[in-house]
Amino acid sequence: MRARQVSAQITEVEGIKARSNFLRGSIANSLLDPATRGLAEQDTHLVKFHGFYQQDDRDLRAERLAQKLEPALSFMIRVRVPGGRVTPEQWLAMDQLATRYANRALRLTTRQAFQLHGVIKHDLKSTIGEINACLLDTIAACGDVNRNVMCCAVPELSPTHGLAYETACEISARLTPHTGAYHELWLNGKKQVRSEETDNEPIYGPTYLPRKFKIAVAIPPVNDVDVFAQDLGLIAIEEGGRLAGYNVIVGGGMGMSHGEPTTYPRLADAIGFCKAKDASNIAQEVVKLQRDFGDRTNRKHARLKYTIDDRGLNWFKQELFDRLGFELPAARRYEFLRRGDDIGWREDHQGKWHLTLFIPEGRVQDTADCQLATCLSNIAELHGGDFRLTPNQNLIVARIEPSDRHLIEAELKQFGIDPLQSASPLRHQALACVALPNCPLAFAEAERYLPDFTDKLDALLSEQGLSNEPISVRLSGCPNGCSRPYLAEIALVGKAPGSYNLLLGGSALGDRMNRVALENADEESIIRHLRPLLKRFTKERTAGESFGDFTLRILTERDA
Repeated sequence: MRARQVSAQITEVEGIKARSNFLRGSIANSLLDPATRGLAEQDTHLVKFHGFYQQDDRDLRAERLAQKLEPALSFMIRVRVPGGRVTPEQWLAMDQLATRYANRALRLTTRQAFQLHGVIKHDLKSTIGEINACLLDTIAACGDVNRNVMCCAVPELSPTHGLAYETACEISARLTPHTGAYHELWLNGKKQVRSEETDNEPIYGPTYLPRKFKIAVAIPPVNDVDVFAQDLGLIAIEEGGRLAGYNVIVGGGMGMSHGEPTTYPRLADAIGFCKAKDASNIAQEVVKLQRDFGDRTNRKHARLKYTIDDRGLNWFKQELFDRLGFELPAARRYEFLRRGDDIGWREDHQGKWHLTLFIPEGRVQDTADCQLATCLSNIAELHGGDFRLTPNQNLIVARIEPSDRHLIEAELKQFGIDPLQSASPLRHQALACVALPNCPLAFAEAERYLPDFTDKLDALLSEQGLSNEPISVRLSGCPNGCSRPYLAEIALVGKAPGSYNLLLGGSALGDRMNRVALENADEESIIRHLRPLLKRFTKERTAGESFGDFTLRILTERDA
């Protein structure tokens, strides 16, 4: 590892990591403490590396405080799923865990992972152990490490999709932490897939990364992974029907803080083209570069985007090329045409079928109106292919044999699920983070507010004859941007309960950020602002112009 000058004023979290004995801390003792439903404060930082967060129900916070009770503490567990692919057996196992240990809902995330909410401390070890028993894991699903590696989830329309998925899995495996603490704490010291577990971290070092790191693989013409929002993005380049390699882009990131102009969202920059065989090594060296030069004195300034902006893209490229031992040639031409999921049935080049199902807010659960969880469990029992978690929080029942399609359709019909009529085009693309009541960072509602807000937007679109217009809408309860709101055509970013910044003008393809059009606005003000814009859009749009392109043009003309 290259030496790095570290300020004496490192953050508290850096000190906790340094003293943790490779992520052990006092977690074992915290788990055994009967006096509290939570963990020791320093351990709440370390368990993120093991794949879970301590949370409390903010809906109950004031009531419990008045009664002088401890907050209603529980844990959110995140499960890594590289590229979003799981077997039917793994799907069934996760569904059973959600029922047995969590709040009976399985959540599909915007990073193609699973989340279980409401797990109590007593059940943490059992839950994580059973997750590993089905050959999934939670290590590095959170924390200052590389997170779940995303990959284009569309069906195999060409051989490139399978090769890109292999790249995502190879990168995920290479960047998984080596510490034996995970196995000691949750698996009774048992080693699962890895043949050797040591406390030597050749990639991360003893204090891991300054902040989280995100990687995604995109396959044009679909940008479903929002590749420009990632610390490291790989854009597959096909030539002659074959995977030639990847364009490499770096420095994307969505997080920021209100009122702090030194924090900001950023799109990734292209630094060249690489052969497919070099992608995993490049990912490793980019992560190590950020390990060595990322800011460990200010966690709000610790992502790769700030390292690049502080030192310059040319510096970054030269440092990376020196480490690789070769330079990357210029990026090659590609084109993105869309990024949302195609709801319904699709056939691939091998004659197999794929069914994309809309999953409202990414919550797989049974309700009085729809027994979605039971239906999907029944499908998993008879399905011989696999399942794909999409970056838009939807689900693909993939690789269905033509002879089995009628079995899937029969299950959907039994439960009254029509994939083509489940929601509007706008609703199909809409995303929201979890926000209240569990996220401690949320200022405003997001997931719970999304259905109501999109209903109102659909009504506005209907007024103008735009019901089939696929406008991207994203809600975030805070400015950290887990739902990638800064890439939406219409976005709400929470400022306070019931109050949001309205952002407009993002690209429909996810390659341009939006801008603030209205600050500290309530719902009435937001609707009042959007209605005339949509009316103008119907009358003044140019041929093929998206709503994001139109609003950017209007905002630019207004400011000129």
